[in-house]
Amino acid sequence: MHLLSREESGLRCLLQVALAEASGRPVPIARIAAAEGLSDVYAAKLMRQLRLAGLVASVRGAQGGYRLSRPADAISVWDAIHALDESYLPGSTCDCEPEDRIDCRRTTSCAVTSLWRRLGNDIRASLEAVSLSDLCEGSLERPDRVELPVARVVDLAAAGSQGSVAAAAIPTRPGPSEAVGPGETAR
Repeated sequence: MHLLSREESGLRCLLQVALAEASGRPVPIARIAAAEGLSDVYAAKLMRQLRLAGLVASVRGAQGGYRLSRPADAISVWDAIHALDESYLPGSTCDCEPEDRIDCRRTTSCAVTSLWRRLGNDIRASLEAVSLSDLCEGSLERPDRVELPVARVVDLAAAGSQGSVAAAAIPTRPGPSEAVGPGETAR
């Protein structure tokens, strides 16, 4: 259960088509490939898989290319990933044949299998909840912001300091060169 570069590249190609939908013209393979840094041959292979899955339609001719086969809000990320790799979330992780399960000695693996199946269902539900339209609009929740230490600016003139420097940056935490090691005293 991991996203291969094929699935990510295919999803990015599909997004290029979705982003160009407003123009009303099909997107040529060369433009898709150039935008994603892929070879024309590889982009064409990915777009063929997406076409066979019914996510895009191809338009032949000099002004041809690809367009979405349905609105961007009706195509989920799961649709794209599943089109590019049908085995992304396998239906079963048990390699026992049904007739052998009666005598199966790995009873604990069935409990573990149910865990993987549950996680797979959660992943699939999450991917089904995100549409191409969501990705194009950038409307997904952003991860929590990471707060980094920021330098405070202190007005030295207001603090009673004399000199030509009116302000200085004082880090809120010591940097690596200022760190005090064991047995040392701060300067």
